[in-house]
Amino acid sequence: MQAATDVMTAEHSFPRQEQLVEERLVLWYFVAALTFMTVSMLAGILMGLQLLRHNPLPPIEVLSPGRWRMIHTNAIAYGFLANAFLGIMHWVVPRLTLRPVFSRPLSYLIFFAWQFVVLATAVGLMFGQAQGLEWGETPVWIDPVAQLGLLLVAINFGTPILQTRGPMYVTLWYYLAALVWTFLTYAMGNFVPEYFVCGSSAGAVGGLFIHDLVGLFVTPLGWGMMYYFVPILLKRPIWSHGLSLVGFWGLAFFYPLQGIHHFLYTPIPMFLQYGAVLSTIALELVVVTVIINFIGTLYGTGGACLTNLPLRYFYTGILFYFLTCLQCALQVTMTFQALIHFTDWVVGHAHMVMFGVFSLWQLGVMTYLIPRILKTEWYNPAWCEWHYWASAGGLLVMAGDLILGGLFQGWSWAALHPWETSIHLSIPFWSVRIVAGLVMFAAQLLFIVHFYLTWRKSLQTAPAVVPAAGLATA
Repeated sequence: MQAATDVMTAEHSFPRQEQLVEERLVLWYFVAALTFMTVSMLAGILMGLQLLRHNPLPPIEVLSPGRWRMIHTNAIAYGFLANAFLGIMHWVVPRLTLRPVFSRPLSYLIFFAWQFVVLATAVGLMFGQAQGLEWGETPVWIDPVAQLGLLLVAINFGTPILQTRGPMYVTLWYYLAALVWTFLTYAMGNFVPEYFVCGSSAGAVGGLFIHDLVGLFVTPLGWGMMYYFVPILLKRPIWSHGLSLVGFWGLAFFYPLQGIHHFLYTPIPMFLQYGAVLSTIALELVVVTVIINFIGTLYGTGGACLTNLPLRYFYTGILFYFLTCLQCALQVTMTFQALIHFTDWVVGHAHMVMFGVFSLWQLGVMTYLIPRILKTEWYNPAWCEWHYWASAGGLLVMAGDLILGGLFQGWSWAALHPWETSIHLSIPFWSVRIVAGLVMFAAQLLFIVHFYLTWRKSLQTAPAVVPAAGLATA
């Protein structure tokens, strides 16, 4: 009798699922994310054409390739990745905490404010208001607004997480840490070099900002997302809770120390450069424990990745993550860095981690969640397969092409060939990159059209029961 009373009390203590999650806002974030991804990829294609001496834009200053290049990077980081993560957090955090976000009106305010930040950044970059810091080009007048927005995000999601009673699931560990780290990282990168330090000190802080933006913003949100969705799709717990803790604390300890490996062979003191090299290699060992944990979770499932498309996105991203980290352990050594410094190897590496890992994970989550939110099946499941293969295959070709091209560029420079020689030998690689980029761009356009048609279908049909796997068949 007491047990039944406890169950009834619990049912009345916590809101129902439909009261926890603002599903409409999740969709809005996905729409915004895909919109900015389209803009970013279009800017990337324009830059790629410029390298092949085919700039389709008129010779107007605000349309110059250098400015579109900054739009390409900022739109993917703050427009696509940030929007998608915010949408996913609105789905995950209420379910794990059994509490809604701190304030739904605040959630909508953050949504519109963040779109303003991203759009204003793009306009400011086009009109020459960029700061002289890689990944921190956001115009000075935008920085306080963005910083305030990150604080509001931390309050909105941090409140239900901190109210959780008992042990927290590892996803909430990563999310809570990301809320704090992202706020501090953005402040460090956009205010300290601008107002407080200069010279090699500013370079050191800039290096920390560049890498911490990936490691303390994107990575914890990405891994936290994976720790939530993979067990749900596999219907089994994570293989080792102990390894999940090793991954979390290893990330927290080693990642902030390695940003200066972006500036090897610079006037920054060598002890800082060597420290960054050692911490980078140490972090790769930590990452391997996380990968082992997810492989162990998959073991014995009978090839679930072959039949479950969202799961295939996740484990494809894990494969690219392993390759990326293996690259890191090589390219931060002083000997190898001397060969690939300033080459397209670095560009290929960046695309492999930002698109091949985190973007594929987010696209997998969208593939899983969109039919659930719309209460209907995908308009054409075969198109989801086309989207996956064109995205993953195009990225594999692009990253492999740029990595190989970077080696040839490095060998050309090491042989003291004239600069023009490295340009001529790069043209075939840049041509392949354009083709691969167009395939990836077409895949995202297909996904957007498919999203729209599925939404139209949801308006015309009664809500359907979506299979537990999200998209269970190939």
